[in-house]
Amino acid sequence: MTIAAPVDEVIKQNLEQFLLVLSVSLGVATISRIFSWLRQIPYTLLLVIVGSVLSFVNIRFVNLSPELILEIFLPPLLFEAAWNVRWRELKNNSLPVALYTVGGVLISIAVIGFALNQFTNLPLPIALLVGASLSTTDPVSVVALFREVGASKRLTVLMEGESLFNDGVAVVAFVILVDLPFGVTSFTVEDTLARFLLFVGVGVAVGCVVGFGLSYLTQRFDLPVVEQSITLVSAYGTYLLTEELGGSGVIGVVLVGLILGNFGSRIGMNPRTRLLVSEFWEFLAFLVNSIVFLLIGDQIKISSLADNFNLIVVAIIATLLSRAAAIYPLSALSNLITKKDINLREQTALWWGGLRGSVSIALALSVPAILPGRQAIIETVFGVVLFTLLFQGITTKFVLGKLELIGDEPIRQSYEELLAKRLAMQRVIDFLEKADYNNLEPNSEIYAQRKQLVKAKLEQVEQSINQLQNDHPEIKTLDFEQLAEQLLNIETDTYAELIRSGRLDSNPYPILKEIIADSEVAG
Repeated sequence: MTIAAPVDEVIKQNLEQFLLVLSVSLGVATISRIFSWLRQIPYTLLLVIVGSVLSFVNIRFVNLSPELILEIFLPPLLFEAAWNVRWRELKNNSLPVALYTVGGVLISIAVIGFALNQFTNLPLPIALLVGASLSTTDPVSVVALFREVGASKRLTVLMEGESLFNDGVAVVAFVILVDLPFGVTSFTVEDTLARFLLFVGVGVAVGCVVGFGLSYLTQRFDLPVVEQSITLVSAYGTYLLTEELGGSGVIGVVLVGLILGNFGSRIGMNPRTRLLVSEFWEFLAFLVNSIVFLLIGDQIKISSLADNFNLIVVAIIATLLSRAAAIYPLSALSNLITKKDINLREQTALWWGGLRGSVSIALALSVPAILPGRQAIIETVFGVVLFTLLFQGITTKFVLGKLELIGDEPIRQSYEELLAKRLAMQRVIDFLEKADYNNLEPNSEIYAQRKQLVKAKLEQVEQSINQLQNDHPEIKTLDFEQLAEQLLNIETDTYAELIRSGRLDSNPYPILKEIIADSEVAG
């Protein structure tokens, strides 16, 4: 009993802390939706403010060791982001995303690190760690804002794709640099490049094996709860396995999420299962983001931020300059190589929208406790994250308006919703018309009444669709886009069904992509 009692008390405290975090997160999310003036403030910033207030009244959330920070927070954040990225759109913008990912991270580490070293008393190894922590962007608030104001889909894909992959490169760089202050490794170009390639290579190999392996496994059964659980295990399992093999767990998780979200969910999951898995990961990402940003507010000490004011100011200026030094030249290089230009207005939006967030905080908190400069790293990163959330996050909508990048995406989304409602109503009416009234004689009137109500609703939806088409003729292009998407899904689902029944061993090469591409060229 003397041994079990302390253990029970720890479990009780952990459950209470988890419940507190969940309650506060839901409370902040609800309140921010009720009061319109709060909607102008990024949700993540509200969590930081609430965490700070609670820390003043001595309410603490969780106290995790640095070793557990990355293992707990990074896998779900990365998997959820990768799951929702559409490969087709990402592939069309692969060159600029690759340039921002690799070149942007290296430029950020160099500019921020050397600026802190030259203009403050921070040693170069510590300064480079700050640079690595701040080289990763967090598009959660920005991408949501892009979609809300109707920014172009390409701008959203560039921001989201860069953030997804630069997380991996930034974490690899961080892992390499974190040993420098201890003198564990020497900083030479050859050794660093070799370690980087090893990290990335092992991560890519494990991610591909796990991603494609699970994709083909889920073809053999249709159990939504099991498939949901498999994605959760794959996120954490891939991270731990890759790290154990000496690779980058971040790269592994990103690839698994990308493969399962774009390939596995298509060939191995029916539409209902895909929806359930997507909703599960949306909740999990919300919870993990909430914990991270509450931790920011929980651990911030105003006095410490004031003591490191010079460090934070230099880091903020260096972060903005490094972002500009990455976006503008790399965009120009991409424009020279590809035929799809990223114009100056879009480049400016990408520069200003480069917020820092949860991954930067997770990296800063994961710095070993025995490192003398750990607190300076944490305070500096916290200060920059607060600035980007408070200043850049709130002004991004204003900047998009000034750049005339607010587009018609909300109208397109409304049109897509109306098309979906029309399809659903038509299917309901088809079902009711095929019903056998002879076997349902007592309820035949109910069937007739339901059919009339649905038809009335369908007429309203048709009127709304016609109104949108008259007001915005260009929106009719969505009909072709949706038809193409539907045809591709039918082809993919057919192959998956034949594989599950044993009539096929693997997926044939898809033919509809070529047909649709040829029709677009001909049009």
